[in-house]
Amino acid sequence: MTNRARKPYIAGNWKMNLDRLKSLDLVKTIKGRLGDGNDREVAIFVPAIYLADVTAVAQGSPLGCGGQNIWHESNGAFTGELAPRMLREVGADRVLIGHSERRHVFQEPDEWMGRKLRAALDADLLPIYCVGETLDERKGHKTERVLKRQLEAGFEKVAAVDAHRITVAYEPVWAIGTGETATSEQVDQAHRSIRKWLVQRLGDEAANLVRILYGGSVKPDNARELMAIESVDGLLVGGASLQAETFLPILEYDKR
Repeated sequence: MTNRARKPYIAGNWKMNLDRLKSLDLVKTIKGRLGDGNDREVAIFVPAIYLADVTAVAQGSPLGCGGQNIWHESNGAFTGELAPRMLREVGADRVLIGHSERRHVFQEPDEWMGRKLRAALDADLLPIYCVGETLDERKGHKTERVLKRQLEAGFEKVAAVDAHRITVAYEPVWAIGTGETATSEQVDQAHRSIRKWLVQRLGDEAANLVRILYGGSVKPDNARELMAIESVDGLLVGGASLQAETFLPILEYDKR
């Protein structure tokens, strides 16, 4: 059992990987190791086409299942997009918003983020809102400025009463899929900067309900070290969440 103020949250983002059978096998394995979920929250973010099957298998366990993206409208001529209600209808209870690949590969602008975050909350989806700087921005000493800009955009339509349903994930873009991990000092500095902004925006009580995850080349051999950082409330895991032999040791970072 953890002594942390906030329950640890370990999330796996499968991105555009796995197939249906491998997805279901992995969910069964994770489900079998979760216990009652009292000491940590665990969730997976699944390709939308597999969500209905995955949520059906996860049913009856504390495992959360989410989508990787949404659009902020409920209906309309938005080919290829998903409304928040559609995720709810197939059993999802959460969603990623603003992941760096959505921002940098698909060129999603900051001004979309507040509408998406509000739409998720209004549909009773628990959002993980992703923020983080590129390598050039870090080298240019712009990390804090970038985080502030992204947070301001995402929380534009958020009130203090919403805080307990929101998670923020700090994912330095230069550390995603590169094998590079930010140093403990870099992670702590960024997380403290985010926490400070949240306090200023939402007030102490509400801000302290928001968990801040680290995402960026999280692996079994660095999960324990990352979770030892006081300002880190959990982990957003990419490639290492695709196989039980790498994801389970991360989920059980404190049991080895």
